[in-house]
Amino acid sequence: MATTQQRQQQQAAGGSKRKPVFTKVDQLKPGTTGHTLTAKVLTSKTVLHKGRAGAAAADLRHIRISECLIGDETGAIVFTARNEQVELMKPGTTVILRNAKIDMFKGSMRLAVDKWGRVEVTEPSSFTVKEDNNLSLVEYELVNVAEE
Repeated sequence: MATTQQRQQQQAAGGSKRKPVFTKVDQLKPGTTGHTLTAKVLTSKTVLHKGRAGAAAADLRHIRISECLIGDETGAIVFTARNEQVELMKPGTTVILRNAKIDMFKGSMRLAVDKWGRVEVTEPSSFTVKEDNNLSLVEYELVNVAEE
């Protein structure tokens, strides 16, 4: 545990938390990580719901995955919500995704937040989602570039 004195030294040395830089949906690129963005949930569809009801309470492992179409005023993308995130991603809700990453699934981009990130419900947003710019509909192809 850091003591108060150590924390003060850290802050004096410039080690304080940096302000998050908010990304817009249209700036997302394949293979990138560390995105913080505010988005509105348009749709949410459960794609996987597994759980063992007969198991002991301590061993109860529920796996739930939902695909949610989210977006902002620049575009839309499919967000893969896992377990506890599923309840937060209700249509019409505005969320802040912290430390989100881009996963590739069948050649298209999906946004996800793993254990190192956070999904927070925030105040309803005033923006209108630009649904005609859905980045998850763009197919990417992995091309190996030969170095000379």
